[in-house]
Amino acid sequence: MAGRINDDDVKAVRDAVPIDAVVSEYLQLRNAGGGNLKGLCPFHDEKSPSFQVSPSKGLFHCFGCQEGGDTIAFVMKIDHLSFSETVERLAARAGITLRYEEGGYNPSHQRGERIRLVEAHKAAAQFYVEQLDSPEAEIGRKFLAERGFDQAAAAHFGVGYSPAGWDHLTRYLRGKGFSDRELITSGLSQDGRRGPIDRFRGRLMWPISDTSGEVVGFGARKLRDDDNGPKYLNTPETSIYKKSQVLYGIDLAKKDIAKASRAVVVEGYTDVMACHLAGITTAIATCGTAFGGDHIKILRRLLMDNGSARVIFTFDGDAAGQKAALRAFEDDQKFAAETYIAIAPDNMDPCDLRLVKGDEAVRDLVEPRTPLFEFALRQIVGRYDLETPAGRGAALDEAAPVVARIKNSSSQHEVAVQLAGMLGILDTQFVVKRVSQLARWARDRGDRGPAPAPTRGGSPHQQARPTGPSGPALHLRSPAHRTERELLKLALQRPALVSPAFDAYGVDEFTAPPYAAVRQCIAEAGGAERGLADTREYLVGVLGVAPDDTVRKLVTELAVEVFHGKSIDEAYAGEHLVKVRLRAVDRRINDVQGSLSRLGSNVAPDHLAAAQNEVWVLQQYAQSLRNNGADAL
Repeated sequence: MAGRINDDDVKAVRDAVPIDAVVSEYLQLRNAGGGNLKGLCPFHDEKSPSFQVSPSKGLFHCFGCQEGGDTIAFVMKIDHLSFSETVERLAARAGITLRYEEGGYNPSHQRGERIRLVEAHKAAAQFYVEQLDSPEAEIGRKFLAERGFDQAAAAHFGVGYSPAGWDHLTRYLRGKGFSDRELITSGLSQDGRRGPIDRFRGRLMWPISDTSGEVVGFGARKLRDDDNGPKYLNTPETSIYKKSQVLYGIDLAKKDIAKASRAVVVEGYTDVMACHLAGITTAIATCGTAFGGDHIKILRRLLMDNGSARVIFTFDGDAAGQKAALRAFEDDQKFAAETYIAIAPDNMDPCDLRLVKGDEAVRDLVEPRTPLFEFALRQIVGRYDLETPAGRGAALDEAAPVVARIKNSSSQHEVAVQLAGMLGILDTQFVVKRVSQLARWARDRGDRGPAPAPTRGGSPHQQARPTGPSGPALHLRSPAHRTERELLKLALQRPALVSPAFDAYGVDEFTAPPYAAVRQCIAEAGGAERGLADTREYLVGVLGVAPDDTVRKLVTELAVEVFHGKSIDEAYAGEHLVKVRLRAVDRRINDVQGSLSRLGSNVAPDHLAAAQNEVWVLQQYAQSLRNNGADAL
C-alpha cells in the first residue's frame, strides 16, 4: 500500500489552492459581505444561498445542511474522493510534488480509483484527437466539414476519432500502464472473447467533461452504414460518469452562464458546437437522457437564481421535441430562473440553422421568444375544442393545476389571466379564483402538488390537513429561542439591519420548529433582501407562501411584536446574528464529536481525518465569531 502523505505537503496543498477558485468551478459565488462569498449549496437543494466561503480563512460552511471545511473537505465531498485522492488532485493542480512517508513514493497503479479512471479518460481523449488526423478518419473529417466545423472547431471541442479495429485504444492504454480491470471499469473497453476490446470503434468522438473540466465519458457518433450500433453511443454508467448528472459543454460554458445569468439547453453535441461558434457560449446539452432534476441543480448553482436569470430550451418542433419541452416544464418550478422555449423556422436544430442561414440566425433563435409555461399551456389547450363550453371547461380542468404550481403569487395571477385569454373565457376572475383555490389546496396538503380537479359538488377538504410545525414547543425562557425570535423579528420588521447576512442562514439554524418554518417562508418569498425595496410587499409575500394558518399567524405576530432591546441598530442586529450562528456552529461541533465518540475505534481513517478536520475548521470559525462578532459572518 502507498505511504501516508507527508503532513507538511498536505498543509502546502491546502495553502496553495484558493478555496474560492475551487468552489467557483462548481457554483457561482457572489459577495456576502465581510470578505465572504455566498452561493447555492451544492450538497442540498435550497432556494436562497446558505453556503458561504471565506477566502481569507480558506473555509466553507453551509448553514442549511451543515456541511463545512476547507478546500480538501469540499473536493472530497463534491467529487466523492478519499482524502489522499483529493490531496493528490490538488497537488497536481498546484504543481506540488508530494512526499509519502513509510519510505515510498506513490506509484501510479496504487492511486485512487477515481483518479485512475479520470487519467484513463484524459489519455483516451488525447488518443482520439490524434486519430482524427489519420487517413481512416477521413469520413469523420468529412462529417464535420459538412456540418460547418473546421479543424480549429474540432480542436476547440476536443473532437476525435476511434479507429475501427478491435483494440487500438485498449492496447494504447495498456502501454500507458492501465490494467484490464481499470479499462473495463472505466467503460472505455468491454469484455471480448479473448480479453478486453474497445467499446467505441470507427466513430466520431466527443469528450464529455464534468463541471471541473475533467473528462469523464464520451459521446460517439456512427459514421458508417455497416455499423449496426445506435446512431449515438455514450459511455455506460460508471463511478465517474452518470448521464443524469453531466451536461455536455458545461466546462466551456460555465463561466459565461454565471456571468450572463443565462443558459441555453440544446439537444446534441453538434448543436452545442454550432451555438458556441455563433457566439452563444452559454449552450449546453444533456448526454443521451432527458433534461431532469440533477441537471437543474447544476445550472441553479451557476445561475444563482437571481431575478434576471434565464434558461432557454431549443427543442425541435416535431412531436418528440414537444414531448421533451413538456417534460422540461414538469421541472420548471425547480428553477427560480425564467424559462423559455425557442423553435427554429422549419423545425431546424441550431446546427442545421447555422449551415443554412448563418451565425446571426442562431443568435436570433435563442433570444427569448415563448415562455415555457405558455408553450406547455398551449399544448394542453390545443387538445380541446374551445368552441364549446364543455371543451373550454375540460381544458380549464387540465390547465389550471399546471398554473397553480407556479409558486410566485404575482406570476401565478398573471399566467392565470393569460390562460383565460387562451381559453376564450371572458370572466377572467373566475379562472384566477380557480387557480388560486387549487394553489391554496396544494399548500394545505403540504405542497404535494395541486389537489385533483374536484367533481361538481365535490370537496378536496376531505384530505387531512397538516397540524403545523412538529417538534418541541416554543420555550421563551430558552436563550436560544429568545435570540431566534428576535432575529426573525429583525428580518421581518427591519430587514435592512440584517441583510444580506440573514439570507445566508439556513433553516436548521433555528432550533424551534415554528421559527424554522418562518425562516423557510422568508426564503421562499425571496429573502430578507426583498424587504429593502418595499417592506409591506415583502411581508405579503412571506404570508403568501406560509403553508398553513399556524405559520401565517406566527409571521403576523413577529411582524408586529416590539423588540426587547433599547436601541435597534446594527450593533443589536449583529449581536443576534452572531448568537444564532455561533450556537449552530457549536451544535455541529458537538454532533461530529459525539458521532466519533459513539463509533469509537470503528472509524475509517479517512472518515476520522475528515471529521477531525471539520471540527478544527468549525472551532476556528467559532473562535472568530467570539473575537470579531458580526465582522466574522
